Amino acid sequence: MWQYLAKRSTMALVTLVVIMLVSYLLLRLAPGDPTKSTFLGESSGADGLSAERGAFARNTALEKKLHLDKPVIVGFMLWLGNVVTSFDLGDSASVDKGRPVANLIMERLPVTVSLNIWAVAVIYLLAIPIGIHSALTKNKVLDQTVTFVLFLLYSLMSFWVALLLQATLCEGGRFPIFPLTGLQPETTWGKSIWQILLDTSMHYVLPVFCLSYAGFAGLSRYARAGMLEVIKQDYIRTAIAKGLPEHVVILKHALRNAMIILVTLFAGILPGLVSGSIIVEFIFNIPGMGTLSMEALGSRDIPLLMALFGFGGFLTLAGIMVSDFLYVLVDPRISFKAR
Repeated sequence: MWQYLAKRSTMALVTLVVIMLVSYLLLRLAPGDPTKSTFLGESSGADGLSAERGAFARNTALEKKLHLDKPVIVGFMLWLGNVVTSFDLGDSASVDKGRPVANLIMERLPVTVSLNIWAVAVIYLLAIPIGIHSALTKNKVLDQTVTFVLFLLYSLMSFWVALLLQATLCEGGRFPIFPLTGLQPETTWGKSIWQILLDTSMHYVLPVFCLSYAGFAGLSRYARAGMLEVIKQDYIRTAIAKGLPEHVVILKHALRNAMIILVTLFAGILPGLVSGSIIVEFIFNIPGMGTLSMEALGSRDIPLLMALFGFGGFLTLAGIMVSDFLYVLVDPRISFKAR
C-alpha cells in the first residue's frame, strides 16, 4: 500500500505543478495589466504629472514584486520556489492589499467547507436510496415520476434556481420563510442555543439545496443504473433462491458492487461543488471561497488566483486518490499490490 501511495503522490505532485504552470501562463497571457488596474486613480502629488509618475513608480514596484518583469518561466519558478521553500503564497495585490494570501484563504475556507460537507452529505444520503428504489420499481409509475423530476432538477441552472428561491422563499419574497443572505443570524442576543442553531440551519437550507440538487439528481441515476446491472447477475439470483431476505440481498450483496460507479464519481464532486459555490455564495452573499474567487478574478490578483487554482487542483487530485482507496474497500477483487 505504501509503495502505491508513494507512486500516486508523486504523480499527483507532478500533475499539480503542471496545473500551476498552465494557470500561471494563462494569467500572464491574459489581456490587461493587473498592476495598472490596482493603482489606477491614486495620486502621489499635487499636479497630474507627479501623480502619473507616482503611479508609474508604484506599478513598477508591484510589477517587480509579482515577477511580471521577468519571463514567464522565470516568474513561475520564483513563485514556486517561495511556495516550496517557505510555504509563502505571497501577498494579495488588490483584493485585500498587502495581506498574506494564506490568511485570506484560511478566513474564507471554513465557510465553503461547511457548505460543501453538508452538500456532499445531502447528495449521497438522497442519491443512494432514490437510486435503489428506482431500480427496484423499474418502469413503474413511481419510477417514471421520480425520473422525470430528477431530470428536470438536473437541467435547471443553479443561479436561476437560487434567484427564484430568493424571490419566493426569502425575506421580501412571496413566502418569507428563509433568510435572504449570509450563513449566520444577524443577532444572537437573548436567544437560547436551540434558537441559534435553528436560525443558523435556516441560513444553510437554500445554499445547500442549490449546491446539491443537481448532484443528487445525477448521482441517483448512476446509482439506479448500477443497481439494475448488479441485480441481473447470477449471484443475486442465487442469493434470492437460497431464501435470503430481500433487504439483505440488496443492501449487503448488490449495493456494495453497485457502489463502484458512485465511488468513481466521487472524484469529481469535490472540485465541482467548490466551483459551483462561486455562483451560490455570490448570490446569497456568503463570505466564502466563491466570493473570494470572484473578487480575485475581477481585480486580476495574481498571487491570490494562483493560490485558488492550486487549491482547486489539489481538491481534484485528492478526490481521485480518495476514490482509488475506496475502490479497495468496496471491491475485494481490487488490491494495492495488484494496482
